[in-house]
Amino acid sequence: MSMETSALLTDLYQLTMLQTYHARGMEELAVFELFARRLPPQRGFLIAAGVEQALDYLENLRFTPDELAWLAGCGRFNQRFVDFLAEFRFTGTVHALPEGTACFADEPILRVTAPLPQAQLVESRLLNIIHFQTLIASKAARCVLAAPGKLLVDFGMRRAHGAEAGLLAARAAYLAGFSGTATVLAGLRFGIPLFGTMAHSLIQAHDREEDAFEHFAAAQPDNVVVLLDTYDTEAAARKLIPLAHRLRARGIAIKGVRIDSGDLSEAARRVRRTLDEGGLDQATIFASGDLDETRLRQLLADGAPIDGFGVGTRLAASTDAPILELVYKLQEYAGKPRRKRSQGKATWPGRKQVYRTFDADGAFAGDYLSLEDHPQPGEPLLRPVMKGGRRLSARESLNTARDRIRAQLAALPPALSANQIALAYPVHIAPELRWLAEQLDRELH
Repeated sequence: MSMETSALLTDLYQLTMLQTYHARGMEELAVFELFARRLPPQRGFLIAAGVEQALDYLENLRFTPDELAWLAGCGRFNQRFVDFLAEFRFTGTVHALPEGTACFADEPILRVTAPLPQAQLVESRLLNIIHFQTLIASKAARCVLAAPGKLLVDFGMRRAHGAEAGLLAARAAYLAGFSGTATVLAGLRFGIPLFGTMAHSLIQAHDREEDAFEHFAAAQPDNVVVLLDTYDTEAAARKLIPLAHRLRARGIAIKGVRIDSGDLSEAARRVRRTLDEGGLDQATIFASGDLDETRLRQLLADGAPIDGFGVGTRLAASTDAPILELVYKLQEYAGKPRRKRSQGKATWPGRKQVYRTFDADGAFAGDYLSLEDHPQPGEPLLRPVMKGGRRLSARESLNTARDRIRAQLAALPPALSANQIALAYPVHIAPELRWLAEQLDRELH
């Protein structure tokens, strides 16, 4: 069993709480909801992502003999509890936002209904899965909004925080509308289109820059995109012209060039002029190097003749907002609503549903957060996706989720689609939900 699928990939307190529940026979149905307590100042909306991996985790959750032996020998857990874990399976029900749905603070992305030990144990890994992909998909969506119609490629694996992060960042970015990734395993695992050029080391390993270009073209005749800025960007573009004519005679076309440093806008103008004058007007210009949605907007507003962008570090680490305040909280147990009242961390109790309303133009007009059995105006967003620990339908394709995100981004209010965060999108708390919270507070006193 890999690290990513191990039942021990959790926090210790999940297991210590489970032993308490088991000892006391606390196995009534519990309802937990996973949601953002608040949005980062740099985010006006989130894109829910990672639901498919969350369902995979729940379907396959079990303790292996080696894990059980370790738990029995570590000195923290009694044998009766370890025997209970040997039969552990998730048998609950899950409701979730369809992957790729835009969401806001307080709105459940996922709701788990299961016997208390089952619903409790899965907290840490569900947060781990949903948090990361939602974080990256939300960042990638901002890049897509900033550069409509442009080729966007995930270049972030080398700066991602670990192997799983690099792989899932590629998935989340593609989900949000990126054209593809440079991460090869994402091509095998998820069917994501792969893009790549060359590194400066290939140029440096040759005595002449033009020899490096020619040898690369011979090795990759159907995908010749060369890196120009190892030494002198304009000089490299000029060297490419006679080489392109020689290659054309061999049936090889220069597909494009990449610029990775310096003033990208000015360099792109100069390279575009050189290529056009040399008869390479069909060759595209691809740029990379510390890019994010802010820089993309600046480059395009400046009229830079750039056809595509590789977005790496600032995407895979979401550097402007590296964490989301996602939480997983108990909202009901044994048929009774529950509410946390900690200062600054209070929750709305009970099983909830989110209803979204639209204006006459089809844009989001506002959401309602309500108890599940008190419908509100609008479209209900949470849908049943798992019952009895098994999926209710076949795995959704990435392209289906990509289409959903495309529609979601098109329906954002103008200020949000322009990545302006001054607009506070309205999430209305239904009167019945407020009344229930007040009732529970009175009972606690």
